[in-house]
Amino acid sequence: MKFAPDVNGKFTLTSVLLLLLAGCNHAAPTLHGYIEAEPVRVASPIGGRLVQLNAERGSQITQGQTLFVLEQANEQAAVSEARARLAQAEATASSAPSASVIEEQLAAARATANLSAADLQRQTRLARSGFVSDATLQTFRTRHEADTARVQELEAQLRAARAGTQAAAAQVAQRRWSLEQKSVAAPVSARVEDTYFRVGEWVPAGSPVLSLLAPQAVKVRFWIPEADLPRLPPGSKVTLHCDGCAQAIPAVVRFVDREAEFTPPVIYSRENRAKLVFMAEAEPAPQDKAKLRPGQPVDVSLP
Repeated sequence: MKFAPDVNGKFTLTSVLLLLLAGCNHAAPTLHGYIEAEPVRVASPIGGRLVQLNAERGSQITQGQTLFVLEQANEQAAVSEARARLAQAEATASSAPSASVIEEQLAAARATANLSAADLQRQTRLARSGFVSDATLQTFRTRHEADTARVQELEAQLRAARAGTQAAAAQVAQRRWSLEQKSVAAPVSARVEDTYFRVGEWVPAGSPVLSLLAPQAVKVRFWIPEADLPRLPPGSKVTLHCDGCAQAIPAVVRFVDREAEFTPPVIYSRENRAKLVFMAEAEPAPQDKAKLRPGQPVDVSLP
C-alpha cells in the first residue's frame, strides 16, 4: 500500500489512519456458527418388549445390520393362523370349480345373453308392426332375462373364487409385515449417537430405540449479515476454523434462508448486538465431516 503525502508533501497521522481503515473495509469478515447434525431416530411402528439390542452408544454399524428386536410371539402366532386360513381357502377353491372354468362358462353365458338380447330387440320391432304376438314376445323376453341372470350368477361365482384365496393371501402378507417390523435393521451406515431403552423395557409404538449419526448428516450453521448476502449465494466456498482443528476445513454453502433474523444465538455470537442476519448452512467434504462434532463452535471465513 502506498501513502500519498498531503499538500505540504508530508504524511499526517490522520491520512495514514484513514488509509488503513479503508484497507480494512476490504478484509474478508469472519462469521460465527456451530456444527449441527441431523441424526436418524430408528423406531418400530409396532410396540413391544425389547428383547435384543445389538448396538451401543458410540459404536459403528453398517447398513442392513439388525439394530434391535422386539418380542415377536404374538406376531408369529398371527402368521401361523393366517397361513392356516390360506391353506383352508385353497382347499375349498380346489374342490369347487376353478376360476378358469368359471371364466369359460362366463364367456359362453355372455355370448348367449348377447344373442338373446339381439333376438328380443328384433322380435320387439316385429311386434310393433303386428307380425309377432305378445305371447311370443314375452317368451323372448323371459329367455333374455334368464340369460342375463346366468351371467350375473357366474360373475358372482368368479368373484367368490378369486376373493377367497386372495383375501387369505393378503392376510398372510399383512401378518408377515407386522412380524418383520419387530426386527429393525440400520437404514444407513453410521455411528450410534444414543440409545433410549434397555433390554427388557417396553417400547411404545413409534418410539425411537436409538439414534444414528451418518457422516453425511453433519453440516455447519452460521449467520450472514445482510450486507454480505451477495457474496455468499448457494454454491459459494467458505473456510471453517475451530478449536482443536489442525487445519482449516473448506466447505460449500448449500442453503441461505429467505427470512431474516435480528440476532444470531448469543452463545455463538461474539457481539450481542441487534443486526439483520440470515441463517445459512454449509457442508464440508465427506472426509472432513468426521473431524467435527455436533455443537462445536466454528468461525466461518468468507472468500
